[in-house]
Amino acid sequence: MSAISAWWLVYPVMGLFAGFFAGLLGIGGGMILVSLMVMAFNAQGFPADRVMHLALGTSLATIIFTAIKSVQSHHRHGAVRWDIVRHSAIGLVLGTLAGSALAEALKSRMLAILFTVFVVYSAVNMMIDRKPKPTRQLPGPLGIQAGAGVVGLASALVGAGGGFVSVPLMTMCNVPMRQCVATSAAFGLPIAISGTIGYLVGGWDKDHLPPLSIGYLYMPALIGIVAGTFITVPIGAKVAHTLPVPVLKKVFAVILSIMAIKMTVSLI
Repeated sequence: MSAISAWWLVYPVMGLFAGFFAGLLGIGGGMILVSLMVMAFNAQGFPADRVMHLALGTSLATIIFTAIKSVQSHHRHGAVRWDIVRHSAIGLVLGTLAGSALAEALKSRMLAILFTVFVVYSAVNMMIDRKPKPTRQLPGPLGIQAGAGVVGLASALVGAGGGFVSVPLMTMCNVPMRQCVATSAAFGLPIAISGTIGYLVGGWDKDHLPPLSIGYLYMPALIGIVAGTFITVPIGAKVAHTLPVPVLKKVFAVILSIMAIKMTVSLI
């Protein structure tokens, strides 16, 4: 078996792993996938100055499919707060486009450092699980749009669906956890579509990209990962509505932090 065909088998396994947590925690699976893809791309000898951009762009493209599957599962349980999604849509798109443009201006090393900072921040929030003031409520439409812009910007810079920011923000406003997870999954679709367009355009005329790349999208990884996530996203979403997840969230946070730090060290 050739090296290329062997990687075609590895990518679906990545998708199986990431898809479960995407459905379970509403995070889109992007933070897991970016770390895994950077390690895989380095192992294949991809150009160091393109590795992080390829991982981020490909991760956002996979989230288009992950989000659709995850939202369908959560919507069946009536958990998606579509009122929040409607008020957030414009901010999510504008923030994501701004983030993908900023990412193009940054070196892979700086992107990796930013990614790790965001991941560790997200992991700490998962582990602490702070309770908000009981009187705190969601802001008005303008406040939601501003928060959505921050979510989109951060998501584009780390190739994730935004749950690592949006879930803590919504829980701070006393939105029930299951609704936070489901609504965050819905956020993933506008984030992923606009972010994918940004990375596709940003990498369109760049040289030294590996074969089978379209802009900053590496198609073998995209196809393989999506195939894997389609199997496990519904399973994760089902578990999210049947079992308590605090312990699993803490374990996931530790694993995620270790992966991100290892990825950054490998790039630096």
